[in-house]
Amino acid sequence: MENRIDRIKKQLHAQSYKLTPQREATVRVLLEHEEDHLSAEDVYLLVKEKSPEIGLATVYRTLELLNELEVVDKINFGDGVSRYDLRKEGAAHFHHHLVCIECGAVDEIQEDLLGDVEKVVERNWNFQIKDHRLTFHGICHRCNNKSDPEKKEEKTEEKGSKTKIR
Repeated sequence: MENRIDRIKKQLHAQSYKLTPQREATVRVLLEHEEDHLSAEDVYLLVKEKSPEIGLATVYRTLELLNELEVVDKINFGDGVSRYDLRKEGAAHFHHHLVCIECGAVDEIQEDLLGDVEKVVERNWNFQIKDHRLTFHGICHRCNNKSDPEKKEEKTEEKGSKTKIR
C-alpha cells in the first residue's frame, strides 16, 4: 500500500498538488476498499473512523481532485449515486461493470472488450478515443441460481473478473 501511496503522491506533485493528511486519509480508505464501489458518503464514514476531524466537504473535494487527476474514476450505475473506483495502475482503459438489477451486486471485468470497436469508431468517425466505459445491467449469476435451483453454481472467477457486492 505504501508504494501505491508514494506513486499517487508523485502523481499529485506532478500536477502541483500536495498529498495533505486529509487527502492521504481518503486515498488510504480507497486503497483499503479497492474492490468496493464506494460513494463519497461511504468514503467519508470510513475516513471519519480514523480521522474524525476531516469533514464531508473535504472528502468530496479530494475525490473530485483525484478524479480530475485520473487517480480515481467517478462512476454511476444508473441509481443517481456517484461512486469512486481507483484507476488500475497501467490500465489503458477503465474496467467494465456488470450491475445486477435484482440484488445490486457489481461485478468487474478487467479484460478490455472494446479494442476492435474503438478501431472502427476511430477509423469511421475520425474520433480519437481516450477512454471508454461499459456497464451492463441485468441479472447476476447469484440471482439466476436462486431462481433456478436446478442450476449448479457457476464459476465466478472467469478470466479477468472479480465480484463485489455493494
